[in-house]
Amino acid sequence: MNLSNLKPAAGSVKTRKRIGRGPGSGLGGTSTRGHKGAKSRSGYKNKIGFEGGQMPIQRRLPKFGFKNINRVEYKAINISTLQELAEAQNLSKIGIEELVNAGFISSSQLVKILGNGSLTAKLEVAAHAFSKSAEAAIQAVGGTVVKL
Repeated sequence: MNLSNLKPAAGSVKTRKRIGRGPGSGLGGTSTRGHKGAKSRSGYKNKIGFEGGQMPIQRRLPKFGFKNINRVEYKAINISTLQELAEAQNLSKIGIEELVNAGFISSSQLVKILGNGSLTAKLEVAAHAFSKSAEAAIQAVGGTVVKL
């Protein structure tokens, strides 16, 4: 075997279908495009959602819902998470920087502390918002709450 007698495996290479090459090929005439209509013409582009002139579904269906443009999105962190973080890193003060370093949030996110879990460490917690139960739990163990 050498480079002069190499050839692909049997059945692995197929000849390309050459359309529009006369009636003798069996693929002349309309060249597989059918008769009339936008799809048969040159320059046809399929627009997303176009249904052949019929009113498209996104225009037939009614609009619904409401998007509040003033909504403020917070990343929720439970006090149980704060307890674990304080124990792991021996912290008495937890702010945005500590949460970013621990990988709980990104620096651009707003944080809300929620009251799920239990807290035993006396912590000074700085965040953008607090639930009433979280605020009460932090203050019950002698900690302080700082709203940013």
